Amino acid sequence: MGIRRTIIEYSRGNDLRLFWLFYRMQQKAKNRLLHDAFTFLMSRSAHRHGGYIGPDTMIKNIPSLPHGLHGIFISRYARIGENCRIYQNVTIGEVNREAPVIGNNCLIGAGAVIIGNIRIGDNVCIGAGAVVGKDVPDNCTVVSQPVRLIERKRV
Repeated sequence: MGIRRTIIEYSRGNDLRLFWLFYRMQQKAKNRLLHDAFTFLMSRSAHRHGGYIGPDTMIKNIPSLPHGLHGIFISRYARIGENCRIYQNVTIGEVNREAPVIGNNCLIGAGAVIIGNIRIGDNVCIGAGAVVGKDVPDNCTVVSQPVRLIERKRV
């Protein structure tokens, strides 16, 4: 990649090489001070890209992020398998320090919310805007919940 293209990608927030370098070094750090320093650099880099990946998040290999880290929040307690593809504005959140475990080869659509102590199986596709709060078995597709009427306004 040429220098011009590198600068353009970095300015858009799509070049995450530095972030993943800090992430891998933080994971390998034996010294607590060094671990904390890499955590700080990783957090600053993620903030610059408009997202957050918790310092203790276990990611087997670098996930595909087609839109960069824009709006992505991944809890520090989450575990993500290999070859996952995560689109923008995805939340993988925690409840009482328990977060989802996501299997291998999963696709998570834009704006999806996965929260709580749940397991997402291998080869699962989660549609855009879906809210997932219970376990999903392998080889399934999850789409948005049906609309519920909460309150009817009188006119």
